[in-house]
Amino acid sequence: MEMIQVSNFIGGHFCTVDHYIDSYDPSSAQVWARIPDSGSTEVNSAVEAAKLAFPGWSKRTVADRSRILLKAAEILENRLEDFAVAESRDQGKTLTQAKTIEIPRAVINLRHFATAFLSSIEKSKLQDEFGVVNYTARKPVGVAGLISPWNLPLYLLTFKVNRQMRFISTCL
Repeated sequence: MEMIQVSNFIGGHFCTVDHYIDSYDPSSAQVWARIPDSGSTEVNSAVEAAKLAFPGWSKRTVADRSRILLKAAEILENRLEDFAVAESRDQGKTLTQAKTIEIPRAVINLRHFATAFLSSIEKSKLQDEFGVVNYTARKPVGVAGLISPWNLPLYLLTFKVNRQMRFISTCL
C-alpha cells in the first residue's frame, strides 16, 4: 500500500503544513502515513473558520443536522472496507475487529444521535415542591474543540461530534 499524507481540513479546504509526524503501522513498524504536525497557526485558523461557520450552521434545523449525520453514517458504512483498513493500520487492530466492531459501532453512534435529535429538542421538569418549572433549551452555542483518544479515535469521536453538532454547533 502507498503511504498516505493527511491534510488538515479547515474552512472547507484541505491545507498543508510545514511539518509532519510519521504514523507507524503497529503490525509492521513501517511508516504508513504522514500526519500534520499542526501548531498554533493551524489551530487559530481552524477556530476562526469554525466561528465563521457558526452563524449559518446554528440556523440549520434539527432535521437538517440529523440528515447530515445520517449521510455521514451512510458514507462510513458504504466505505467500510476503506475505513477498516485505515483503522487497522493506524491502531494495530485486526482487520476483522475494525470491520465487525469498530466501524459498525461508529455508524450506529451516528445514526442513534441523528435520530435522537429529532425527539429531544427541549425538555421541562415540574418541581412541585418549589412551584416552578425548569426548561432546558438545546440550541447551538458556539465553537468546541474535540480531542479524540488514541485507542478508538473514530468510534469515540462519533460520540463527541454528534453532541457537538446538536448542541454546540461547530467543532474542530
